[in-house]
Amino acid sequence: MPKEPSRKYILYILAVMNFTHIIDSMLIMPLGDTFISEFGISASQYSWLVSAYALAASISCILGIVFLDRLPRKNALLFLYGGFAIGTYLCSLCTTYETLITLRAATGFFGGMIGALVLSIISDLFPFKERGAAMGVLFASFSAASALGVPFGIYLAAKGSWQIPFMVLGLLGVVMAAIIFFTFPAMNDHIKLQPKKRKSLLQILGNVLGDKNQVYALTAGFVLIMGHFMIIPFISPFMIKNIGLTQIEVAYQFFAGGIATSITSPIIGKMTDKYGVMKVFITVMVISWIPTILITHLTTVPLSIAVSLVAFFFIFGSGRMISPNTIITAAASTETRGSFMSLKSALQQLAIAATAFISGTIVTVGTDGKYHNYNYTGYIAIFFCIITIYLVSKIRVAKGN
Repeated sequence: MPKEPSRKYILYILAVMNFTHIIDSMLIMPLGDTFISEFGISASQYSWLVSAYALAASISCILGIVFLDRLPRKNALLFLYGGFAIGTYLCSLCTTYETLITLRAATGFFGGMIGALVLSIISDLFPFKERGAAMGVLFASFSAASALGVPFGIYLAAKGSWQIPFMVLGLLGVVMAAIIFFTFPAMNDHIKLQPKKRKSLLQILGNVLGDKNQVYALTAGFVLIMGHFMIIPFISPFMIKNIGLTQIEVAYQFFAGGIATSITSPIIGKMTDKYGVMKVFITVMVISWIPTILITHLTTVPLSIAVSLVAFFFIFGSGRMISPNTIITAAASTETRGSFMSLKSALQQLAIAATAFISGTIVTVGTDGKYHNYNYTGYIAIFFCIITIYLVSKIRVAKGN
């Protein structure tokens, strides 16, 4: 019999897979000015382009509440990731705003549950005392996507067309799906813990919502994403129109921020295991407010300062996600973890869509071509972050973690 792959191998493959998934979900944002110009759309219509993926993802995650815990993790992963790869490739063939927003929604339908499934697998493989370090590796893939993938996508779009990065991502996704098919184990231990009589969606939701601990965890995850993504959709358009950066210079920002967080995320993960969730979370969270305010109030500055501020935001913006997600993933027991994670992802995708809509409503384009009212998104982001600190403090580790 072939040797079972190690936990570390599975973790790093999932991190690479997460890398492609995150690039796809983020590409619309740094290319915002390109889409607004290419399709002749308003800031509000652009915010819907960002939201389409997230809204569809939240719907699919609700379906995942029923199915994710019934299927072997490998089978579910292949189905979702395959659909995501195909959808991403098809986006590269779009020539109108209407077809692109439709295919972004279709891609989001498959891609939305990937995050929930990845977190479920990691939580199955790593006990709570080791989970912070594993989360650090996973969130480092988020940073690597920003450091390498997003700038590369911007570069391809600037030198060729915006369709090229989607085409490359789709083909890379097919390769990753083949690796998962040939090397991953079934990962079906959670199925043995399922009750013989399958529960309906309403019963599963009732069990989750009847548990205060899981409600605190889900609400914390929702509000945390609201605070994190409130300023993100318009960072690139704001830097181009208001600060005077070029598309390539925006790529430098993502590259610098991503490289920095690729180094700091695993460190923050290990610190979480060593010093505890709340100590690390509050420290990183409060520091993250400094770049949030500075970026949203920025006026014309040299490229070096703009790059440094965005890198600062990336380090502590991504860092504040690690500690709370370590304990949020521990709020549910093993047998219901897939359903819980799916509901968590549904709410978080809904949060991304909501923040894109809210920021798209607040931020306007003036007659001077610049973006106005961006500073208000910074204030709202910090307000949500303060609420998150309280909610995370109420979460407790469930049995089986």
